[in-house]
Amino acid sequence: MAKIKKSTAKPGSGLAAKSQYTAKEITVLKGLDPVRKRPGMYIGTTGEAGLHHLIWEVVDNAIDEAIAGYCTDITVRLLPDNKVEISDNGRGIPVDTHKETKKSALETVLTTLHAGGKFGAGGYKVSGGLHGVGVSVVNALSAWVKAEVRRDGQIWVQEYKRGKPVAKVKPVGKTKQTGTTITFDPDPDVFPEIKWNWNLILNRLRQYAYLTKKIKIIIFDQREKGQGKDYTFYFEGGIATYVRYLNTNKEIKHPTIFYIEKELDEIQVEIALQYTDDYQETVYTFANNILNPGGGTHLVGFKTALTRTLNNFARAKNYLKEKDDNLTGEDVREGLTAIVSVKIKEPQFEGQTKDKLGNPEVRTIVDSVFSEAFAYFLEENPGNSEKIIEKCIIASRARAAAKSARETILRKGVLEGLALPGKLADCSSKEPGECELYIVEGDSAGGSAKQGRDREFQAILPMWGKMINVEKTRLDKILTSDKIKPLIIALGTNIGEQFELDKLRYDRIIIMADADVDGSHIRTLLLTLFYRYFKPLIEQGHIYIAQPPLYKIQKGAEAHYAYTDEEKEKILADMAAAAKTKPAKKSAQTKTDETPTEGEAGEGVEVIEGLGRVNIQRYKGLGEMNPGQLWETTMDPNSRIMKKITIEDAQRADQIFEILMGSEVAPRKRFIQTRAKEVENLDI
Repeated sequence: MAKIKKSTAKPGSGLAAKSQYTAKEITVLKGLDPVRKRPGMYIGTTGEAGLHHLIWEVVDNAIDEAIAGYCTDITVRLLPDNKVEISDNGRGIPVDTHKETKKSALETVLTTLHAGGKFGAGGYKVSGGLHGVGVSVVNALSAWVKAEVRRDGQIWVQEYKRGKPVAKVKPVGKTKQTGTTITFDPDPDVFPEIKWNWNLILNRLRQYAYLTKKIKIIIFDQREKGQGKDYTFYFEGGIATYVRYLNTNKEIKHPTIFYIEKELDEIQVEIALQYTDDYQETVYTFANNILNPGGGTHLVGFKTALTRTLNNFARAKNYLKEKDDNLTGEDVREGLTAIVSVKIKEPQFEGQTKDKLGNPEVRTIVDSVFSEAFAYFLEENPGNSEKIIEKCIIASRARAAAKSARETILRKGVLEGLALPGKLADCSSKEPGECELYIVEGDSAGGSAKQGRDREFQAILPMWGKMINVEKTRLDKILTSDKIKPLIIALGTNIGEQFELDKLRYDRIIIMADADVDGSHIRTLLLTLFYRYFKPLIEQGHIYIAQPPLYKIQKGAEAHYAYTDEEKEKILADMAAAAKTKPAKKSAQTKTDETPTEGEAGEGVEVIEGLGRVNIQRYKGLGEMNPGQLWETTMDPNSRIMKKITIEDAQRADQIFEILMGSEVAPRKRFIQTRAKEVENLDI
């Protein structure tokens, strides 16, 4: 660790004088310069998420028009050369002169931060974008933007280059339509890679359409001539249809979807829910159509009302006897799919990312609206309510069994490392930030990993055989599984509702399995476990997948490792090219023109043109590597390759795990059939 020397300079000394801090050192960025200087502050990142944020910002404006009742159609076009065109039939951005800037309102909105119709009384009653930086940020981070406004019988146009107007706003024709069209070309100086993700855009626009019922959203992919495609979203049922969509591949417990939409004290509440046979809950919360992954006061109000209402109903109908404990929040949310959406004049979000809603008044309103409507639903739908209560009571019994198992397995002391599992080869360091845990498939590979590792910071936990599929298993069974229990104890975080991230014993958890079908299955089972019961580990970037090589290529003393078939071919080509440039060596024993035939080559040896005999070893499993090879290729931090597991779209991830690992066979069969042609070099 490098040491930092402390300065001994005194005030007034020469050293201090050289670092004077005066008004001259203060830089004032004007207009959109702050956005171009620090784009991450406004869009989070200049990677894929930040790039697509440009589309969301423009669509958000159109959605605000729809919520206000002025827009019914939104069209998104992906054009050649990475351009995007987004059009709506709303009122159109005003073009008259703004009294403060003395410029057209259109130019003001596109070139001034915190300028928009979301701050005053006459713009929007409800809006997702509080900061007024949306379309101006898009302008700042684009090489070129064209704004076209249709209003007052005229078509008005203005173009911009890197946030600066090329000319003044001018009329270019007449029209009877209204609306705004923004076309932009992301700046390659800002974004290292400009590549639009069709599925990501589709999923986001679908979500917009569910949350704003009766809005039509059309997307066209016109990036390549003759290969265009389009998709239209329109949902009469709004979030009730959204719940039905989320439950497409699940076994539902009751056919009728509960739905309520009501405004109270100028806060609009919209909630839909349905129970399934799942063991996990799927609850999404939105404020002004913005997803709040961290929940907030609307989620608290919903959860409180759900637990209280179901307990009151179960007591009143004698489903719960006097001696029975109340259902817990965990019990009543098992298998629940719900959407909670509120629209509010002045939402208070925690942070620029709007992760969590903070308005205290929303909790009371959501609680009141939902509890009254849900109690009525339970009374009026006895068949549905019986299935819901039955699901909750079964969950309660399973929770009691899981509690007993948890107390037996995860007792105090075990999680603190006093009784770690016998198969775990722990590391010497006790600093979690520098430690990593390898979950290794098989005892033979585990043996090589134990011998090859750096004992100071690398721990090894071998796993043998297939573990249970947690997608089809309750927590009480998971806790008693001889495959999963050692992993839970080794991590030290506890599991599920009792998960504590700050108790994590290793900063990096690395799945190291064979590069074959069985290895892929084990990785999938482990990822399902982490996603369902240790999700913060994925969200905080603690889960990795090791990348062992597929081939070792050796000729004489020269050895290379290849991680893909393409890399193998490139290595061979490079070796052949290098061999041509080297002068031939003559000896009494070896002829320089020796080129053995294919029949002369031994096992694992190929005859490569220009190289002669080359030993190419295809690794079928980690157990085939000796400790030194495993360290050099897969475990050495200076040379290894690892994939970090991230969640780009929680809703999509949830659906994929349900399809691939759930109990319903038909969706999985369809998934495999539709993607069979995409699989190359399947190792069966």
